[in-house]
Formats: sequence, C-alpha cells, structure tokens
Amino acid sequence: MPDRDPDGVRLLTGEGAGELLRAAVERAGGALASWRLDHVDTEPGRATTATYTATVEWAHGTRTELVGASVRAHGPRGNDQHTEIFDDGRQQVAVWIHPFDPDLPALPLVAFPESVARLVAEWGVVPHPVAPDRVRLRMLTYRPRRRAVVRADIALDDGPVTLYLKVLPSDRADDLVARHRHLLAAGLPVPEIVATASGVVALRALPGSPLGESLYLPAPPVDAAQILDLLAALPTSVLALPRRPPWSESLEYYAEIVARTSPGEQARLAHLTRTITDGLGGPVPDDAPTHGDFHEGQLQVAGGRIVGLLDVDTLGPGRRVDDLACLVAHLSTVQRMSRIQAERLQGLLDAWVPVFDRAVDPAELRLRSAAVAVSLATGPFRAQDPDWQEATTRILDAAERLVRQVG
Repeated sequence: MPDRDPDGVRLLTGEGAGELLRAAVERAGGALASWRLDHVDTEPGRATTATYTATVEWAHGTRTELVGASVRAHGPRGNDQHTEIFDDGRQQVAVWIHPFDPDLPALPLVAFPESVARLVAEWGVVPHPVAPDRVRLRMLTYRPRRRAVVRADIALDDGPVTLYLKVLPSDRADDLVARHRHLLAAGLPVPEIVATASGVVALRALPGSPLGESLYLPAPPVDAAQILDLLAALPTSVLALPRRPPWSESLEYYAEIVARTSPGEQARLAHLTRTITDGLGGPVPDDAPTHGDFHEGQLQVAGGRIVGLLDVDTLGPGRRVDDLACLVAHLSTVQRMSRIQAERLQGLLDAWVPVFDRAVDPAELRLRSAAVAVSLATGPFRAQDPDWQEATTRILDAAERLVRQVG
C-alpha cells in the first residue's frame, strides 16, 4: 500500500509525535514530561519540518527544550546525517535538540551567553572580555533548517551594545555579507556588518523603531513617496544578482498548502487562484532592482523618515509592483487589532495606496497583493497560532477584498 503520509505532515503534527519525542529525549539521556507543537513547515508531497516545545527532565534538572524533526518523502539526505534518525519501518525521521540544527551548524555559537561573550571579544566588538552574565540573548526568529536571528544585549561600563546575530547555512552567509557591503557603498540605510564567523553575521543595531510598531499612530509615520524613493535608490547592479521569483509565481503552491490544512477553503482558493492568474496574464520581464520581501517589518523609522532597511538576502531583479504588493498584502492582513487600530491602519492604506497606484498599474498591484496574501495564509498554521483556522479565514477574506477592488 502506498504511503498516505509521504511528507510526514500527519505524523509530525499528530499525537504520534509524542512517542517520537519521547524516544528522542530518552536517547539523549532525558525523560519527556510534556510537549506541544510549536512550528510547522510543510512542502506537500516532499517534506515537513516541525519544532516542539518540550519539558525534559535531565539528571541535572528540568529544562524547557526546543526539539526539531524532519521527514522527507524519499528518506533522509544531506545534513540529516548530523541528526538522530528514527525509523518505524514506514518513515524515517531526523530529530535534533536546539541549538544543534543540522543545517545551521553555527547556531550553538550564538545560543549561549558564554559563547557570545567569547565571540564579541574575538571580534574586538568590546574593549575587553566581558563576563557571560553581562550578555543577554533573545531569539527573535528561528525557521528550523533555514535561518535564525538572535539579539545580543551586552552591558558595558560605558553603556550597552546591541548586536543582531544572523545565522544562516554556511554557503549563504558570505553572500549576505556581500549584499550588505554593496548596499552600504550605494548609500542605502542597511545595518553595518560588525563581524562574521562561519555561518554567523553580526549586524549593528539600526536607529529608530520598526515601522510595524508605528502603524497605529494617528498620522502615517512616513509618507508613501519615501517608500518609493527608497526602492528607487536600490542600485541597478542588483539586476545582476540571482532572481528571486515573486510570490505570485508560487500562488498555486501556497494555495495547495492552505487547502491541505483548511480543506473547507478549497473552492475559495481555487477561485482566487484562477482569478488572480487570469488577471495577471503571462510572465512579464523583470525591469527593476527589488528587495524581494518588502514589508513593514523590514523598515526602521524615526522622526518621520525611513532610517533603515533590513533583511536584504532576498535582493534581486524583479518588478517594483511586487515589492509594493508585498507591503500592501502584509498591511491588509494584520491580525488581532482593536477597532481604533483597524481604523488607523486603514487610514494608512488609504494614504499610501493611491500614491502607489500612480507608480505602478493599480489592478496589477491589487492582484499581486492578493497573491501575497494567499502565501501569508500559510502562516497561522505554520506558527501554530491558537486560533489559526480563524486567522487563515480572515487572511483569505483580505485576499478576496483585494481582488474585488479590481474593476
């Protein structure tokens, strides 16, 4: 009988995952007290990776651990060899305990105050060695097997130092460094690179605050013209970088993921996919340098100005409308707002979108924004939000509203 769970999503998101975690923890010398699913990345028919928050009783005491697991449809490969492999006769599962992610071998370097204290001393970031108790770490982002960002706050006698430690697969870190230096030379407000280690890029904190924290102010924190000016300032040399396909080119893929976790939305997703695809027509040539993942979380603002641009590893040739569509989609799908917050965010969109409409084709902006919204509808399930089903529905509602705006 063919495997009905080839990518392991049912195994890794079901109650059976508990037995897998119990076996993995016992092999490591502990005892599993409790667990919950924390994060899921799934590629239908190909692979699934999940992380779990687990309470583990060790010989030296009880700790909360983050445990990762991956299933591939055709069995372990690549860096899976650096994990523990469990085989039940039907599927093989690669399991690891954070920070020993098989595709992020540098993660242990930034996971403990002791190792970060050594790193900053080696890099010369601090004038003299610091004690580990002067280093505070906070993990901001962890996409298992893809990337992690850790904030390090270092207390010095003459004032604190804040670094953002970005961890990537080793073959991507050098590329990120090159992109930052290239944009800094072109005058773009990207973070300064403080130092690098194998798979770790240390970035200095930018001034200002994230645009996402200013969305609900009575007046827009920056005007739309500044956003267009920032994108226009990306150097044309970006066109020589590898192309990163826009979200709209993967619309069917993301719709399939959402339909799999929310089967009641299949008809709506099919209609959205067909309407967006027909409305956009065939492929169009790239004609501009683009950020590639441009949204409110990537911008720092202060005093009514944009003072920082983050996460430039997605930089490449594309079309200006796709960067704007990404921003519009993110703003159109914000969740858990109060009435006042929703009104102010709508006011921000009402101020910005007409300006964007004069820079790009209005219908294309809305259709591409709707496509990005469908991709964002994978997020609530992936993050295992408590109300992920309702949140998914609300995001698809937003995608429909964008489509309906096209005359």
